[in-house]
Amino acid sequence: MDREQQDRQVVAACQDPRTEELRGATAQLRRRLAAHRTEFPDRAVAEDELAAIGAMAREGAPDQGRLRRSLLLVAASLGSVSAFAAELARLRAAVELFGTEDGG
Repeated sequence: MDREQQDRQVVAACQDPRTEELRGATAQLRRRLAAHRTEFPDRAVAEDELAAIGAMAREGAPDQGRLRRSLLLVAASLGSVSAFAAELARLRAAVELFGTEDGG
């Protein structure tokens, strides 16, 4: 992909409200996680997957399967920490804006 195509893809991503919501939800959860001082076993997994989701959102047109996989890993990593419930719900809703792999 040449530079011009990449630029068009980034502009399109910025214009897609789904991508903007995904970016916002990811950033919100990353900030909340950074502010949470308590360590837990899968924190690094959650941080890595949130970084991956953020990268997909910046690139535009994220792969639905990869998004769902990352969401599942984040939820499994943080799901037992009730302090993240609202942020996880927002992230899930943002991922669901992209539909499912089978078009639903």
